[in-house]
Amino acid sequence: MKKILSLLLLSLVAIAARADGDIDAKWFKEHYAKAEYMIPMRDGVRLYTAVFTPKNKRGGDHPILYMRTPYGCAPYGKKNADFWKQSIYRNYLEAEYIFVFQDVRGRWMSEGEFVNVRPFIANKQGRDTDEASDAYDSVEWLLRKVRKNNGKVGVYGNSYCGFYALMAAASGHPAVCAVSPQAPVGDWFMGDDFHHNGAFAVCDAVSFLPHFGTTGRVKPTDKPVPFESPAQGGSYDYFMTHTVADITAALGGRVPFWDDMTAHPDYDEWWRQRSAMRATENITSPILMVGGAFDAEDAYGVWNIYRALRVNNPSLDCRIVVGPWAHGAWRGNGGANELGGVVFSEDSMSEFFRDEIEFPFFDYLLRGEGDGGASSSGALVFFSGENCWRESEGWSPETECEPSRLYIDETGVLRAEASDAKSSYSAYTSDPSDPVPYYPDTASRRKKEYMVAGQEFVDSRDDVLSFVSPVLEEDVTMAGAIEAVVYAAISTTDADFVVKVIDVGPDGEYEMLVRGDIMRGRYRNGFSTPEAFTPDRIERVAFTMPDVAHTFMAGHRIKVQIQSSWFPLFDRNPQRFVDIYKCSAADFVPCDVKIYHDADHPSHIAFYRMK
Repeated sequence: MKKILSLLLLSLVAIAARADGDIDAKWFKEHYAKAEYMIPMRDGVRLYTAVFTPKNKRGGDHPILYMRTPYGCAPYGKKNADFWKQSIYRNYLEAEYIFVFQDVRGRWMSEGEFVNVRPFIANKQGRDTDEASDAYDSVEWLLRKVRKNNGKVGVYGNSYCGFYALMAAASGHPAVCAVSPQAPVGDWFMGDDFHHNGAFAVCDAVSFLPHFGTTGRVKPTDKPVPFESPAQGGSYDYFMTHTVADITAALGGRVPFWDDMTAHPDYDEWWRQRSAMRATENITSPILMVGGAFDAEDAYGVWNIYRALRVNNPSLDCRIVVGPWAHGAWRGNGGANELGGVVFSEDSMSEFFRDEIEFPFFDYLLRGEGDGGASSSGALVFFSGENCWRESEGWSPETECEPSRLYIDETGVLRAEASDAKSSYSAYTSDPSDPVPYYPDTASRRKKEYMVAGQEFVDSRDDVLSFVSPVLEEDVTMAGAIEAVVYAAISTTDADFVVKVIDVGPDGEYEMLVRGDIMRGRYRNGFSTPEAFTPDRIERVAFTMPDVAHTFMAGHRIKVQIQSSWFPLFDRNPQRFVDIYKCSAADFVPCDVKIYHDADHPSHIAFYRMK
């Protein structure tokens, strides 16, 4: 990366750029008119769409800013309430954009059937529909029917809405001139929301799925039937006493996607069809990918969709901005400058994002105003630890940085050289009746703060191995994906492997989690082909964690922890080669785990070191 940008300087510029006057509900009503439409798709299904048009006090034609959502466009009807405050940045209001919000097919007031992560159809025929075709048909209608538009459309969305934004780019409509998928869903088996490397993110899945795809919707409605999650009481206690099969029984068929998901425990064609990566070819709309380095839900999607877009479209204007943010924090009302007590900046990073990144991106491409903003270089990534932004022409640490490794050894030290021991291992027993917690407080919903939480709370456990580097004499900057390579022998036929990379402050004052991830051991030779372990035979288990951007400062130490559960963030592995979605409590057994660190079995982490 060629240049380090001062966050303080950029923040001061951002603050200075903002107008002093207040925009309130009265102002909005005076300046904007609301209209509601049912836009017909090519198969006859109609989608509810709310359009807010400026009353043309500045004159001229206006670009359209469009978002598709499964979360509802309330309030419906003539009332605006405070909807615009949460959904529209004031920059766009002052520039008199046309705003379009649409319920996706089968949700809220739109007709049709809702399908979670509806598969993309590359070669559509006749009345074939997917999310890309729905976006295309909607844009075509808007250009013809909404007065005073300038013929240019920008699409954005965060999280699930980020998935829909990507599909709008995949529509190929020539009027879609700028798209920003933010924390987009990429692949629900490989790394986003529901699974990481085949391990089931049961806590999030149970809290999220009841809101989508439930049975009982017979027609469009602005008041969906509420659905109560089956996970009652504290999450730790609930998931300790309920297997996935128990949860399936409690749902009783009311969530079709849950039943489909549990019927496909491996990465088969059903899952591959639902990967957003399939929609990344032949993209022509300029793209602004946005994500959080500490996103507990969709860190996988932003990095991997970005890579797929660049590989499949070499000449595409494809940018990426990743800050030290939790899921969608950059779009919130807070400063987005701290997480879990870790402060990354004294200034507002959400303001910086709004004023210096997103708005300039759209305004340059849709109105020809400005210079494209702070993302115009190609990649703008915040490096925690040193707490600054780094700018480059693109994010490609694998070609621009030095490949490095850190090896574990029998003394509990993390070293740059592999051990020359003939035979060496560290051991622990993974007991499903006492899984390793992911966070000190596991009594309630999943905590987003776990992504940077101090790991001292598990240091004393016998089922967690720790390996610590000597005190660093110089800064060590990790950029890009981290590969964990573990040589293990287990006493049963399956196990999970969790690897965590931790920044230990001077004198061990704080142990900040930088990146951690999990691998379901049965998928060590392929996610489509699960294989049982042969007890006591040494096997290589390797997996790739989402990218990091972090500097371990001189005087700090690097720690790696290895364990076999991360609960209830991920479901407990019964540690037997059985169908985890259908097994009973009787199938859960303890497992003796040996992690090897000798000359023939050099367990390590591999990463890219930036100079």
